[in-house]
Amino acid sequence: MRKLIASTFTSLDGVMQAPGGPDEDPTENFALGGWTSAFWDEAMDLSAAGFDGKGRELVLGRKTYEIFEAYWPHQTEDNAIARTFNAVKKHVASRTLKSLKWNNSSVLGGDVVSAITALKGQPGHDLQIIGSGNLIQTLQVASLIDEYHVWTYPVVLGRGKRLFEKGARPCALRLVASNVSASGVVMSTYVPAGDIALGTVGQA
Repeated sequence: MRKLIASTFTSLDGVMQAPGGPDEDPTENFALGGWTSAFWDEAMDLSAAGFDGKGRELVLGRKTYEIFEAYWPHQTEDNAIARTFNAVKKHVASRTLKSLKWNNSSVLGGDVVSAITALKGQPGHDLQIIGSGNLIQTLQVASLIDEYHVWTYPVVLGRGKRLFEKGARPCALRLVASNVSASGVVMSTYVPAGDIALGTVGQA
């Protein structure tokens, strides 16, 4: 069965909205778009946390697809990330989109949990969600995510859409890899580790 990986940028307080630019997602009057830009440096190779989609197929929510479709196909061929994103298969979870302009893109219609479950059972590369907060939350509740790649930036935003809102399924995670960039971004990889162990600190 194929692995489903969720990849995202978050602030220290868990906000994932509009990391790339001011116009990326200004919904709900969010005016802090582009909060990752000051921390980027050459050492932050996207492949370090699996953000480049290499050897993977992308899974995107409707909003993230629309943001990506408006940007990546129009970048030049010398942009390695654009080449990768434009070439790989892209599966878009949407009940409203019927046809997609971006090459190698297809719609996952109907119930998204059933669609992703079926997709994981098909042969092919591992599946990688990028951004797509609502989709991540839905699939987390359904226990379909096998790995989390989270880049945590040293900023507190105080508002905006968060990676896990109320209603997320309580679960433990195990850290399997972690690196820190020169600018202080913590790049972590987690895998689900079952139920949360409860108890009183200091008591066996």
